[in-house]
Amino acid sequence: MSTTTDEILEKLKTISLFEAKELVAQIEETFGVDASTPVGGVNIAPTEGGGPGGEAAEEKTTFDVILESIASDKRVAALKAIRNLTSLGLKEAKDFTTSLPKAVKEAVSKEEAETTKQQLEEAGGQVKIV
Repeated sequence: MSTTTDEILEKLKTISLFEAKELVAQIEETFGVDASTPVGGVNIAPTEGGGPGGEAAEEKTTFDVILESIASDKRVAALKAIRNLTSLGLKEAKDFTTSLPKAVKEAVSKEEAETTKQQLEEAGGQVKIV
């Protein structure tokens, strides 16, 4: 470490917890950063909204259900499942299955995504949730 860094570190060892809290608040305000953000490049950009953690701390709430492929012997069951899960007609559902992988449902809740995945897998499809 540099001499300057060593001096700062030694000074930090002598300050009280209250002073350390004030220092963190001033660093956050001065440099537009959030000290509660995980280290390691996960979110080094300043957060908007001023809340601790910003959007990086939010849990994902919407999911896409992607149909990867369909077993050739389960094509009819998969078509029925796709039609039940979407508003597609028979021709559109057939066209849908010829261009896989493709999203069956987008921006749905975790529960709906899991239910959709289960129905498609029971019908012979390989599915992933993203």
